Amino acid sequence: MDEAGIARYVREQHIGLVGIGAMTRMIAKAYRIADAIRAVGVPVVMGGPHVTEMAGEALGRDGGPRHADAVALGEADETWPKIVEDAARGKLKEVYAPVDEFGQERKPSLQSYPAIPWDKMDLDQFNLIPKMATRILRRAPGGWGTFRIIPIESGRGCPYGCEFCTVTGFFGDSIRFRTNESVVNELLLLKARAKSEGGQIAVFFIDDNFAINVKRTKSLLRDIIAAGAQMHWVAQISANLLRDEELVDLIAASGGKWVFIGMESIDPANLASVNKGFNKPSEYASVLQRLADRNVYAITSFIFGMDNDTPGVAERTLQEIRTWPPGLPIFGLLIPFPATPLYKRLETAGRLTRPKHWQEFIPFEMAHTPLKMTIAQAHAEVKDGWARSYSPEALAHAVDSLNAKPLGYRVNILLARLCFRGIYFPMMGRLAWGKVVAQNRRTIFKLVKEAFAASYRSPSRSRENLDAGREVIHPN
Repeated sequence: MDEAGIARYVREQHIGLVGIGAMTRMIAKAYRIADAIRAVGVPVVMGGPHVTEMAGEALGRDGGPRHADAVALGEADETWPKIVEDAARGKLKEVYAPVDEFGQERKPSLQSYPAIPWDKMDLDQFNLIPKMATRILRRAPGGWGTFRIIPIESGRGCPYGCEFCTVTGFFGDSIRFRTNESVVNELLLLKARAKSEGGQIAVFFIDDNFAINVKRTKSLLRDIIAAGAQMHWVAQISANLLRDEELVDLIAASGGKWVFIGMESIDPANLASVNKGFNKPSEYASVLQRLADRNVYAITSFIFGMDNDTPGVAERTLQEIRTWPPGLPIFGLLIPFPATPLYKRLETAGRLTRPKHWQEFIPFEMAHTPLKMTIAQAHAEVKDGWARSYSPEALAHAVDSLNAKPLGYRVNILLARLCFRGIYFPMMGRLAWGKVVAQNRRTIFKLVKEAFAASYRSPSRSRENLDAGREVIHPN
């Protein structure tokens, strides 16, 4: 629904209060939605990382238009019930902060985490299979008529405090976790639903650093295995934590298939400049090989436009990537989010070119001047990284590098690369998808031919290969 459609729905359903949470990159759209809902007379409460730091902007106190009737600062687990009660009494305050009786900020415990009724909820919103492909895929072995990625939170907080990151500022450096039993029960509920309905369900652990406490993560993964709650999952984990062989063994045994790693740069000077010196580029290759040896692959994220970057950073980075096991490299630009140490440093130095860049969000567009290259050069480096990593030649190379693996693993990397290509090069219609398929027709045809040959030789072996391919994780 567009803004008008959402406002119409709110009015027709007699909804009395709307809550909107948004990150900085989505805040302009969130404001438009809030404006449309308030225009039909329904109060709006806004929250999330951006509004927590820019509450005056949402409330119109900075000279701009007002977008919210109230704001919820920080984590709203405990303040949201108060907000609803006040709204019902017509006594809505402007600002709600998570503080104790002494006025000190209080972080909610996750020990009494609410049970989420995944067994009763409509999961269509999480289905990633396009409608036009549903009929065909329903006939294929393995129940691919639906493929749903379900977000699960197991913990909050990060002590690292990277200069560009909003996580420590919002969730704090005190790590809090749900009980193992709570997480396991949620997985069992999803696994039972997948079994009863058919179709594929995978889990995305949305923790900003899933293994931040390695001892606790190992305990959770052991409990998942003991309860038979294994499902295919993806999570974000720092490279330094993946030195632990036992942890990686447990990741694989519990169903982990993809790990998102914020590598950021292959230059130690860059990493030190943004307070991420715990990343060691010399270890990247061994970490990725350790995962690949267990059939777990990496989504590797890089930031261009950092202070020590110069023209050619994309090629230097790609030279390293080519020596690693195949994965999903993604490239972005250094973006100063409000209230982060990075934003304050660049503001003080007079290097911000678009101080309120979020008011007109432009994907892959810098908001400050890099030190050792121009903005245009930084943009070109990102484009080069994407174009060369997701070209037909690069996709073919990634597939061929897994020739020693079952067919399913090669299908997996091909489909994942095709999907991730859409992060930078939009593929929103049949024509765009058709063009991409045509460009990669040789690789696709080779895999289809091999699949038919395997099916003809041994139906059971073909089924095994397809099972191995049930590991594709969508970029969203």
